[in-house]
Formats: sequence, structure tokens, C-alpha cells
Amino acid sequence: MIFDRRDFLLSASAAGLVAGAAPVLAAIDPRLRGVLDAMANDALDRSPETASYLGLDTGARAAARGRLNDRSAAARARTFQDIAGYQRMLSRVDRGALTVQDRLLYDSVAYELANGAAGARFAYGGVGTFGGGNPYAVSQQDGAYQAIPEFLDSVHRVETRADAEGYLARLSAMAKALDQESEQVRQDAGRGVIAPDFLIDTTLTQLRGLRGTAAGTSRMVTSLTRRTTEKAIAGDWGARATKIVSGTVYPALDRQIAVLTTVRAKATPDAGAWKLPQGDAYYAWLLQYATSTDLSPDAVHQMGLDQGRELDARMDTVLKSQGMTQGTVGERLAALTKDPKQLYPNTDAGRAEAIAYVTQKIAALRALLPQVSRMTMRADLMVKRVPADIEAGAALGYMNFASLDGSRPAIYYINLKDTGNWPRFTIPSLSAHEGLPGHAWQGAYIAEHRDDVPLIGSLMGFNAYTEGWALYSEQLVDELGFYKDDPFGQIGMFQALRFRASRLVTDTGLHAKRWSRAQAIDYMTSSTGRARAACTSEVDRYCASPGQACGYKVGHTEIVRLRDKARAALGARYDVRDFNDAVIRAGAVPLTVLATAIDDYVARTGAAA
Repeated sequence: MIFDRRDFLLSASAAGLVAGAAPVLAAIDPRLRGVLDAMANDALDRSPETASYLGLDTGARAAARGRLNDRSAAARARTFQDIAGYQRMLSRVDRGALTVQDRLLYDSVAYELANGAAGARFAYGGVGTFGGGNPYAVSQQDGAYQAIPEFLDSVHRVETRADAEGYLARLSAMAKALDQESEQVRQDAGRGVIAPDFLIDTTLTQLRGLRGTAAGTSRMVTSLTRRTTEKAIAGDWGARATKIVSGTVYPALDRQIAVLTTVRAKATPDAGAWKLPQGDAYYAWLLQYATSTDLSPDAVHQMGLDQGRELDARMDTVLKSQGMTQGTVGERLAALTKDPKQLYPNTDAGRAEAIAYVTQKIAALRALLPQVSRMTMRADLMVKRVPADIEAGAALGYMNFASLDGSRPAIYYINLKDTGNWPRFTIPSLSAHEGLPGHAWQGAYIAEHRDDVPLIGSLMGFNAYTEGWALYSEQLVDELGFYKDDPFGQIGMFQALRFRASRLVTDTGLHAKRWSRAQAIDYMTSSTGRARAACTSEVDRYCASPGQACGYKVGHTEIVRLRDKARAALGARYDVRDFNDAVIRAGAVPLTVLATAIDDYVARTGAAA
């Protein structure tokens, strides 16, 4: 499957960069562009859900609106055939004859395909055409049972009768998707690949909750009836959708619940990837994808420990300035996390208040954008609570990027199952990360510069780049004065950085050092001061997606290093806006390729002086 909501951002071609001016983009080499466009169109034809996410399910691809992705074992095998074919296509392009900007694009695609091909060593789990994967087909955060209802509600457009018919066709196809994943769970269990018992428990709770909703009142039905009513599309949509949910979707959910219940009897509390077949090699593969480096688990672990100590020292200074002097940094942060003045009521009214505060912070961040970038972009953004039927297993915050056709804005999701997970002082930093100038700004460049960005750029996602930029954005707005009148917001920013450093330690601890779930939760809670429920949710996320959480701090560290290098090289010619624009225009690329792009920006800026 191409799309993963945590990684869905997407790359742009590297642009020629001139400080203080819009880039002069040389046309991509015609042969390279032809090869990349052929790859992208082939991949999109195989992933109708991605076509809809990108707003490309129109014209010749309109039939995609009635289809879901193939989740079968045959589709998994075909992924590796596709990768091999794409690699042959790319090899026919003479890299040595390309310009610097085209080589960056070539190298990024080659890197992704190589990582995807390496996944063929492992006969289990999901794998992406352009790299990466997850070990468990169904978990508390992955699977058709939680992805498709939200996809239908937030992504599938209902503007016409044909759109409504496509919705029903996709709803009908959901049963097959569920059965395909159930079969993979069964087959993987036979290979010794079984999710930890605590993940299966959460998954079963969510599945049973979804199944226990009366079909006619399920979101899968009400989303369609609401929107057809709003658009005055006549028809018995509710009755037809209810019949599909009760007659095909719910029986498939029953079958999936039965499979997971059977597998649960064989599950253990062992949390890490080390327990899987070729577990150490599997984790190394995912860690390479997540960080786009060859850093070992030990090196990543030590990076987290070292940076954690540095951040504790910085937080200690700010906490003391606010009269918080007693206890360790973690203990003081824990006290702040529980401070009633920082908490929203754990009610619908309290959740609405939290959403309103997020919206307020987004407006303040938008006002800072002229100091962040020389580019002007709309960067449309919607704030939305994670749907209640998936919030128990969903990430605490995440972004779905805007469609390329402008029909759907970026959606910034905040998980408010327990408002105690997001005390007030943590929200400004989260909003910079998920919203502006973080992920929403990255996505806006892709969506609003379609003529400059090859289509394949919208299918690749380099976790260390995308999450590194978003984490860098949290620091950047602090440097631009976002927290000058909000010391607790600044503490939230430092805590967020500390949280990502702790992830390096925790993820490698779980998957390479055989930490238990309890050990990981204890470390996260004590080192970050975040609520134990929040840390439990995070640790469970790392268990389901080994390596992914390491991309944030590794990417942030490299972006800051490159910025320091550019500032030193350019002296008075350095402008942070130009550096930021160079990073954004480079697109989602491996960190090594990003370094080359920044070297090119420095050389061009120096030559232009």
C-alpha cells in the first residue's frame, strides 16, 4: 500500500535556489521525467485510495472513486515485481548526464526503491513500493477497519450522484479488504509474526466497538446520508449503505474479530521487533527507512540519551524562571502536566475549547510566516478531532495533507480521547509541528507548485525529512518570538523536543535492547513528564511501527546541523528564510540528498553575492 497517513508528504524535485528570489527552475530532463511519470502513473493505477488522497481520481482515473486498494498476498508479491521494473526503468537514464537538480531527484527515487526492494527478505507484514513497512497487517493503528471509514468520511468526495455511487461501491469493497487483511494476519501468525497481546487487546476493543454500533447509525452510513442531503442528491442512500454495512461489512468484521481472538491466544507481551523472524535485520531495515541513514540502533539510542541531557539542562533554566525549582526536570514537567490551570475538562465542551485554542494558535503561527519564508502560499488548513471510533489506538496528533487539486485542505488531527494528554502548554508546539510552518506548509508547497513538482514526488515520503522539518518548525517559531509572552508554551516546545529525544531511546530500547512495554512507558513518563496514558499510547505506537518514531529527532538534528553550516559559510549573506525555502524546495528527500541540496543553495547564494 502506497499511502501511510503518518508518512504522507511528499516530495518535490530539488529546485535551483537563489537567495532572496523565487527559484529559477530548469526543466527536468525529458527522459528522466518520462520515466518518473510512467512509474508514478503505474503506481497510482494500483492504488485508487492514493489517487483520491491526491485529488487525482478524475478524468481517465475517475473509476478509482469506486475502488479500494488490493490488500491481498498477490498484491504484496506484485509490489516487489513493480519495484524491480521501476529500478530497470530508472537505470536506463544516464545519471551522469543529469543536472545537479535532476540528480537529486534521481537519487531520491533510487533510494526509496532500494529500500522497498530490501523488504523482499521478509515474508511478512506490509511493504511500500517506495520503501518501508509495518510488521502487523492489523493493529490498534493500522488496518482497513479504522482506515476506510475515515477515508470515506474525510477523503472520498460526495458532490454528485456518481460520487455517492462510488462511495457505496467502496463501502461494498470494504468487506473484501477486511478479509484480505484477516488472511494476512492468519498467515503471518503461522510464520511466528503475532502482535503483542496488549496491541491485540486494544485492536479487539476498537473492532468490537465498531461492530457494536447499529449499522444505520454508524459513521459509514451517516457520512453518506449527511453529505447527499447537503448536496440535495436524491436517493435511498441511507438504506442502501445500511444494507451494505449490516450485510457485508459487519460479517467481515466478525470474521476479523474471530481471527484476532484466535491469534490472541498465542500472543505474548514481548513488545519488540527482535522477536520476529530475522528480527534484528527487520528492525535495521525499518530504522534505515525511518531515518534515511545507516545509523545503528546503538548510535540512535546514544543520540537520544545525549540530547536528552542537553534538553533537560535548558528546560531546567526555564522552569526555574517560573518558580518551579523542586524535583527533577521530569517531575516538574509531570506536575505541570497535571496542573488544573493547564487542563481542559474531559468533556465535549472541554474538547471544543481545546480545538478553539488550536485554531487560535494556528492563526498566530500564520502571522509569523513572512519571517519563516519568502514564499506566499495559501496553505489551507482544517483542525479536526480524531474520530471517536478510532481514537483509542490512533496517534495523539497527525496530519493528512491537502489534495493536489485544491479540493480538500490539509487536516490537522488532534486526539482528544483524554484531554489530559494535551494540556494547554503543549498545544502551541503541536500546532507548529502539524500545522504551520510544519507539515501543512510542506504539503502546501507540493499542492501549490504542481507545475514544478513531478508526480512521483507525491508518492514518496522520507520520514526523517518530513518529521525533521516539522520538529525544526517547533524550534524555529520559538526563535522568531512565538513564545515571548508564553513561557509555559516555550516549556512545551522544549518538552516536545525532549519527547522526540526520548523516542530515540525508547524505540531502540524496545526493538533492539529487548525492553518491556512497562520499562518503555516508565522511561517515557519519567523523562518527559507527560501523562502516563499519553506515554502508553506512544509506546504502543512504536510497537506497531518499529523505527518510525526515530525519524523526528534524527531529521531535526540534521536540519539544524545543515543550517549552522550554511550560516557559517554565508556570513552576512545568510537569511533564515532562504535556508528554510531551500529545505522546502528540496522536497522530501533522504538526509544525504538534503545535504547535497543545501550545499547547492550555499554555492548559488555565494555566487550571487
